[in-house]
Amino acid sequence: MKSNQKTRVWYTFLWNKYFLFGLLFVIWMTFFDQNSYLLHRELNREIDNLKKDIEYYQENLKQEKAEINYLEHHPEAYEKLAREKYLMKREDETIFLIELKDSIPTK
Repeated sequence: MKSNQKTRVWYTFLWNKYFLFGLLFVIWMTFFDQNSYLLHRELNREIDNLKKDIEYYQENLKQEKAEINYLEHHPEAYEKLAREKYLMKREDETIFLIELKDSIPTK
């Protein structure tokens, strides 16, 4: 008899209109609403990725500023930079690029 009474208590609790409305509200807010939990989780991941990008670009900016500063104080470094980084040459020169076996990717 106690088992039947416990079942009845759970049955009335689960079919209570306030419980059903609250359950539907939680499901709606979690999955379907414009401000859903899933959307917020995705946006937080995107924010974290953008913060990492900001850190990367700020570090890159520091390196570039240091390189510009070096070039401003050492004008002879322009030619070296142009030759090494941008593979530029004078009109009467020929450039040969030599790749080491370690730098060539294997299949």
